[in-house]
Amino acid sequence: MHALTTADFLVRLTTGVACGALIGVERQWRARMAGLRTNALVAAGATLFVLYSEAVGDTGSPTRVASYVVSGIGFLGGGVILRDGAGVRGLNTAATLWCSAAVGVLAASGELELAVLGTLMVLGVHVVLRPAGRLLDRAPQSGSDPDSTCRATVHLECDRRSETHIRALLLQALAGSGLAPTGLRARRTEDGDATSLRATVAITGQVAPALEQVVTRLSLEPGVRDLHWHLDDDPEDPGGPALA
Repeated sequence: MHALTTADFLVRLTTGVACGALIGVERQWRARMAGLRTNALVAAGATLFVLYSEAVGDTGSPTRVASYVVSGIGFLGGGVILRDGAGVRGLNTAATLWCSAAVGVLAASGELELAVLGTLMVLGVHVVLRPAGRLLDRAPQSGSDPDSTCRATVHLECDRRSETHIRALLLQALAGSGLAPTGLRARRTEDGDATSLRATVAITGQVAPALEQVVTRLSLEPGVRDLHWHLDDDPEDPGGPALA
């Protein structure tokens, strides 16, 4: 096994950082949490760890260090995964960081061409498969995954004097149906004697049964003037029953 020269060190490190930065450019362009610098630093760290094992001359060390990089990057990826209502954000970002580390490991091992090919493949997944994912998201709901998450809005208009009571009942009814409100807005109507409430919720599974349960519960309350719900994908078409 030949000794790692300074020139080899610089070439491999530069390649690893450049590949990570190229992946980060696409992420930064789309305003994701982990952008240019984060992906470049992840690739740089993975490259440096494996380069250290190459520099000490232990023939079995590079693969062992690479396995530690794979497991260690999971902690960093877990930090960018966030819960958003009933859904989860940041999974693509965490997976991208994992790929940046893999690119760094390839570059540090001297497989510069493979590192570049890996970078192009990661970029291709983000650029090419993104439109495909959006097409799948627009598929008819009847053929969708029952575990998928969508957003809906519940509209309610009530007497102004009952606003506090109705607001509390609305939140209670949503919680009782297992729905997590992601937003709640209230405003007075033009005549001033009523309040309009709008609650946004994230729903996993069947949409109608959960929301109809909320509507049925609140429709029995005195002071409720209007009540309906709709999916946020189609705000012009109320998706549930309304009270005149």
